[in-house]
Amino acid sequence: MLSSAEPTGQDWFYARGTLERDGWESVVDQSISGWRYTGIRVASLEAGGSVRLAAEAVERIVVPLAGSFTVRYTLAGESEQRSQLLVGRASVFHGPTDTLYLPTGTALSVEVDGAGTGRVAVAEAPTDASLPVAYIAQADVPIELRGAGRSSRQVHNFGTPASLAADRLIVCEVITPAENWSSYPPHKHDEYRPGEESTLEEIYYFETAVTRGQTAPASASPFGLMRTYSSEAGKIEIMAEVHTGDVALVPFGWHGPCVAAPGYDLYYLNVMAGPDPDRSWRISDDPAHGWIRDTWTGQEFDSRLPYTP
Repeated sequence: MLSSAEPTGQDWFYARGTLERDGWESVVDQSISGWRYTGIRVASLEAGGSVRLAAEAVERIVVPLAGSFTVRYTLAGESEQRSQLLVGRASVFHGPTDTLYLPTGTALSVEVDGAGTGRVAVAEAPTDASLPVAYIAQADVPIELRGAGRSSRQVHNFGTPASLAADRLIVCEVITPAENWSSYPPHKHDEYRPGEESTLEEIYYFETAVTRGQTAPASASPFGLMRTYSSEAGKIEIMAEVHTGDVALVPFGWHGPCVAAPGYDLYYLNVMAGPDPDRSWRISDDPAHGWIRDTWTGQEFDSRLPYTP
């Protein structure tokens, strides 16, 4: 159930810029104490700009956040460089994007396509297992409308087990329109119970914007809220105001809701992976709040969704 604040010994919330490293705006990897199974890198690039990643024992998914990109990559054991254009979008609130899965041991560079600027994320998970390269075009990204009423949200399932053959990585993105709740009811995935619950670390990378169709003054500061609290797996406490570029890590514990403030839309990119023998996303609802799912029966989705280009 929802708890009051308690000391945890570690802050799992990172404001934009606090994870800056090696030309990346944010880097999450195993250099963070207690973090083992997932990673993310986020970069803002000017026209002609690029970022590079060396071959490492990690699988990766390249996700354009804004703009289009060319990814050049060299697979393990090969000398030939290949390339893939990723047609992006105006922003994360303009529907899905092309994505590219690259197997372990792949060196790559990501550069802005054309004369524009852009933002890009690269999701990672350590693995030695090598699977084929997978390009998923915008038109092929499964779009799911989840919840109902004020719990309506839009999910892009380009990196989930049903959509992508990966070894460890599970990646999706969520759009929550202004005044709606997502990652709700609060749930967890920190205990391996076959067929019932998975053990998964989770990264939330956030962006916020003035809601569609609304005109706001230059002083507007889009934001949302994000909540995580302790389970039997460990003590954790996040009750944060979130803005574009912020990152929250969920090593364990109940998490949710994520709330979009009135006037502002909320986006987050979820990156998950864990030690279980199977790659699956199974959750347990907080028993104090799971009943809320039943109230969605018969309710309509928010008519603002889906957000498309």
